[in-house]
Amino acid sequence: MNWSRARLKEMARIALHGSYWKSVVVSLILGIAIGGSGGFSGSFSASYNHRVQEWKEDILSPESYLFLMIIGIIVLVFAIFSLALKIFLLNPLEVSAQNFFRQDLYRPVGLESLTAGFTPNYWNVVKTQLLRSIFTFLWSLLFIIPGIVKHYEYLMMPYIQAEHPEMSSEEVFHLSREMMYGEKWNAFVLDLSFIPWNLLNACTLGILGIFYVNPYINLTHSALYGALSQKQEMKEQTVDRTVF
Repeated sequence: MNWSRARLKEMARIALHGSYWKSVVVSLILGIAIGGSGGFSGSFSASYNHRVQEWKEDILSPESYLFLMIIGIIVLVFAIFSLALKIFLLNPLEVSAQNFFRQDLYRPVGLESLTAGFTPNYWNVVKTQLLRSIFTFLWSLLFIIPGIVKHYEYLMMPYIQAEHPEMSSEEVFHLSREMMYGEKWNAFVLDLSFIPWNLLNACTLGILGIFYVNPYINLTHSALYGALSQKQEMKEQTVDRTVF
């Protein structure tokens, strides 16, 4: 089954019109889940580095060492807290938000769909999304391009976990790779097509993103998942007929 950017975006606009405010709220939640709390830790780090630079200019006194030690401990504790928050709350929340968009694309749904990442399979969600983050990060260390490739290879994982929470981590990785096989470039171009909207969003200091662009993009990605799911089902049916 072939898909087109125009068709996916049309589906997203129709769905957004049907449940506008809920899509806006869930997009905000998804933005927090994906962004994590890195901004706070970054501000702490910047403050810490600035303070270190100031003390380097003078002879450090014991009081200064104690002060820097306290600041360092605060930064470390906050970093650990931020990491735990990302792993145990924000990653499952991402799965939950994508579950909302996956369902809302075809019919209006309530916010109760945001519980998808916190089902009895919660620990499986935590494990799988953590592995996804680790693998993407490690591939990114090999230069930017491999990290981008892996990002798109794993793009469908939150949707898959939302729809099939019983799947193991290995099955989720495998299915996402299968669905994105031959589609990574097309998905990349789909994202590039939103550049004009993102530029307009920047001109409005993010206001347009909150109230239109982000929900629009999230629903379009959900439409992509729907199209690739149908394509994968047709592929599996073809294989079954060939075998039998």
